[in-house]
Amino acid sequence: MSDEDSSADPAAVPEPSDEDTRIADAAASALARARAAAAEKGLRPGMRPKKRRRPIGHAPVLSGSSRDGRDPSLLGDQLDRLLIDRGWKVDVAVGSVMGRWPEIVGPDIAGHVEPLTFVDGILTVRADSTAWATQMRLLSSSLLARIDEEIGAGAVTELKVVGPSAPSWNRGARRSPDSRGPRDTYG
Repeated sequence: MSDEDSSADPAAVPEPSDEDTRIADAAASALARARAAAAEKGLRPGMRPKKRRRPIGHAPVLSGSSRDGRDPSLLGDQLDRLLIDRGWKVDVAVGSVMGRWPEIVGPDIAGHVEPLTFVDGILTVRADSTAWATQMRLLSSSLLARIDEEIGAGAVTELKVVGPSAPSWNRGARRSPDSRGPRDTYG
């Protein structure tokens, strides 16, 4: 091949295909629609966009050094808001009492008494002997005052103390029809 054959002749440029013509028409049509929409808004080529104006009396909200609604908040603050919105604040506080039971009542009492449930303001605890159950009933007012110091007043309204659980002797191999049962031999 010679250099003359490789140079493009303006008459030798191929005609655009049908698909090329359709794509060019679609682009020209989209450009014409965009120009018409801009002309309706009063915009001309080369104009700067207008500043948006706020209504009178509506000052812009700037973040600055103080906290506002747009600032990210701390995770602990969000959790507190969630607990308050859902009404779980008291339940979580009492749950913390159950988790920190030895710190609140002391190691001696915690070794013999454990918290069981919290329902409707009543904290139920189980003692490992009847003597400890009686002691806890006597100390219930001071224990309620200590709990109020830890989580706030009114969260726990009553302390219910139950004794040790014993097996049932009503049925089974160890049942005697004429006996009165084992009585309190579990503590």
